[in-house]
Amino acid sequence: MANYDQKEHSIRMAKFAALLKEKALDFALVYYDEFNRANGWYLTGWNPQFESGAVLVTNEGTAMILGGPESEPFAKQDSFVKETRNLSVFMVPDEEYPNATIVDFPMIFKEISAGKTIKRVGIVGMEQIPIGVYHPIMDSFKNVELIDITVDFLKFRFIKSQWELEQIREGFRLADACYDAMKAVIAPGVHEYEVAAVGEAVARKMGASGFGFKTIVGSGPRSDAVVPTALDRVMQPDELVMIGISPQIRGYCGCVGDSLPVSGNYSPEQGEMHKRLCEALYHTRELLKPGAVGREIHAKIRKLFEEWGYLKYLICPFAHTIGLNEAETPFFGPNSYDVIVPNMTICVDVSFFGHPLFHGARIETGYYIDEKGPVPFSSQMDKLLTKF
Repeated sequence: MANYDQKEHSIRMAKFAALLKEKALDFALVYYDEFNRANGWYLTGWNPQFESGAVLVTNEGTAMILGGPESEPFAKQDSFVKETRNLSVFMVPDEEYPNATIVDFPMIFKEISAGKTIKRVGIVGMEQIPIGVYHPIMDSFKNVELIDITVDFLKFRFIKSQWELEQIREGFRLADACYDAMKAVIAPGVHEYEVAAVGEAVARKMGASGFGFKTIVGSGPRSDAVVPTALDRVMQPDELVMIGISPQIRGYCGCVGDSLPVSGNYSPEQGEMHKRLCEALYHTRELLKPGAVGREIHAKIRKLFEEWGYLKYLICPFAHTIGLNEAETPFFGPNSYDVIVPNMTICVDVSFFGHPLFHGARIETGYYIDEKGPVPFSSQMDKLLTKF
C-alpha cells in the first residue's frame, strides 16, 4: 500500500475504537467525498473519485468502506480498509450498475450488530454532508441516537506522528523544487498557466500524490482574488505575481507561497512591501512556541499591519496548521484559544488583498514545533522569507 503505513493504521484504529467505547457508541460513520477527503484518508490512506462515502468503524476497531460501485474496485486496491459495501445514498445520482450488489443501512446494522440493537452511533463530518445524502441517512437512523464526534476525531489529527512528519517534510522538499522551477519561468509575456504547469510537472515527477489546493498564479490585479488559480492572462512588466503550490506526499501537504516581480527585480516600493511581509513572517515564526495561544499571536502581528497601513487589507489570519489539508484546524486567528504544543505542524501565511498599489500579496512556509519552538520544514524558504 503506497499511501499508508501499517503501524500508523493500527494506532489510529485503536485510538478511534477507544473513543467509541468511551462514549458508549456502537459504531461511527466517518463521512468523506472528493472535496472533504481528509477524515476518510486519515483512516484509509485513500479517497474516492465521483462518489461520496463513509468509513464505518465499530467499537471493536473493525472497519468497512461504504460507498458506490465505481469506487469499490479502487478502494479494494488502494485503501487500507479492504471490506466494502455499496449503498445507493453514496452513488452518483441516476447512474445504474446492473451487476453491483447494493445494500442499505438496515442490512448493514443487521450484519454488524450480531443480534444486538444499535442504539448510539457517532458521526464525523456531519456539517460536510450534502443535503441529498443527509436526509436518506437520517431516515435510516430514526430509532438511533446520533452523536456528532467530529471535534473529538479532529483532535487525533492535531498532533503529528513521526511518520506524518516525514511525509510533510517530503512535501515541503517538493514545494521547494516547484518554487525554483516556477520562479525561473516568470517573465513578461508568459501566461499564468505556464508557470503553474512547470510547478505541477516538477511535483508529479518527484512523486506527488496530489495537491492540497489548485496551484495559485495570480499576476497584477488578479492577485486580489486571494486564491487565484492560473488563467491565460499574460504577465506584464513591472507588476507582481503571487504564486502558491501545495504538493502532497501520501496525502500529506507541503506548501510554498511568494509574491515575485515579473521583470525580475522589485521596484523600491514593491521591495519595501515584501520586506514588511517577511518581517511579519519572522515575528510570527518567533511566537510559535509551546504554550502560545492563537489569538495572542494574531494580535501581535496585527499591530504591525496597523503600523504599516495594511490592516484594512487583511483578510486571512497569519498562521494555520497543515497536514492532510494545506490549511486545517486549528487556525490561530483573532478568536482562537487554541494552544500550540509540540509536534504540531504550522504554516505561517502572511498576506493582504485589495491594496491600491500592490493588489494582493502572500508569502508562506511551514514549521513543525518541538519542545523549544519552530523548526523549518524548508530551510531555503525560511531563510528567504525571513530576510528583512
